Amino acid sequence: MDKSRSDESRGGAAVSRRAVEAGLSALVRDNRFTVAVVFPLVGAALFVASREGLLPGWLAMNPALVLFGTLVMRLPLVAGLAPVVDRRAGLALLAVTAYSYAVEYVGVHYGVPYGEFSYRLELGPMVGGVPVGLPVFFLPLVVNAYLLVVLLLPRAGRLVRTLAALGVVVLIDLVLDPAAVGLGFWAYDGGGAYYGVPLSNFRGWLLSGLIAVSLVEWGFDREAVAARLAGCEFALDDLVSFVLLWGAMNVYFGNWVPVALAAGLAAGLVRTDRFDVAGLGRERPGRS
Repeated sequence: MDKSRSDESRGGAAVSRRAVEAGLSALVRDNRFTVAVVFPLVGAALFVASREGLLPGWLAMNPALVLFGTLVMRLPLVAGLAPVVDRRAGLALLAVTAYSYAVEYVGVHYGVPYGEFSYRLELGPMVGGVPVGLPVFFLPLVVNAYLLVVLLLPRAGRLVRTLAALGVVVLIDLVLDPAAVGLGFWAYDGGGAYYGVPLSNFRGWLLSGLIAVSLVEWGFDREAVAARLAGCEFALDDLVSFVLLWGAMNVYFGNWVPVALAAGLAAGLVRTDRFDVAGLGRERPGRS
């Protein structure tokens, strides 16, 4: 009797999970253009308006608004990945989350491995100088890089896939950091040769990115991920949002190398049929 009830309970939980996943996928699919295009472009406009002094003080660079917008843009990644998150993948994501807090705390207080830097804006609640919402910013960068490589290099082995994903992670940071420094999100104490960012930052990302990508590679079943990507047109919409938002901000600051690198990311998305901006609001037949 107890075993029967336990089996029924597990079966009911599985059905509930599938229902939640289906509902979230439907929500994202029905609002693809709003989430993947409108939100990042409105975010870029608000950042520019904040810099130009066009917004009231309480609204300019409002941390709650920044965090809210980021969470909304993460929805496609969450909905796309949820069906392939089993116990092992969940452990990997928890490990990357814990690791991100640890490495950021060491970075803020000891300047290792990124170089001496500090947050100039509170990106939501802060504990020990580190944003509580850090995984919302860090984890998707790693996972998006991994998903893009799975699509671009479907036959690659584990080592090649890991190194390629690490390269994409560093590329993403080469786009992100200059604009974030320009906006005053954080700053490096001694400045840096790359739009105010020191080369030590990217050496640090090679280390932290390698560990994070390796954990993702360990945790996820590549075949299951590839199958999910083949049937989920919006799984990389979060990376589309990233390219639009941070590409636009680098244009605003005149950071042309990061703009070119953002265009390179866009080219990768186009190659995988994931930068179809005109079709973001349409459901593709046969996909679920």
